[in-house]
Amino acid sequence: MTAHSEGLPHVFVDRSLGRIAVPRLLRQAGIELTTLAEHYGIPHDEKVEDITWLTDTARLGWVAFMKDERIRRRPAEKAAVIKHAARCFYITRQNLSGPEMAQRFIDNLDAIVTACTKAGPFIYAVHANQIKEMDLG
Repeated sequence: MTAHSEGLPHVFVDRSLGRIAVPRLLRQAGIELTTLAEHYGIPHDEKVEDITWLTDTARLGWVAFMKDERIRRRPAEKAAVIKHAARCFYITRQNLSGPEMAQRFIDNLDAIVTACTKAGPFIYAVHANQIKEMDLG
């Protein structure tokens, strides 16, 4: 773990970020993580619902990195975030490459670590130069 990622809870990487490029780059930056495919196994990972991984990872105390901002808008997923005090961070732009997505998380690691010092539930949007807490209400 690098000094930059010290204090960061274990990270769960949702399938929306891909299985290979983003996880590899995050690991190279010193982030300890588990991908959805690693946690649930291939090919079962393709059928795991958002509610399931949100519940499971929150119970483990992990934080979630994802690209799917709709989780905060869908009633069942939003309820799972709130009920299980999930801590989530999502990329705000859908058209970024894997390296660009990984770099957004890396560039904001200090702010992400700081956000993780508080209990969930929360969802943060990860922008190029900042993170912003989104309303769950």
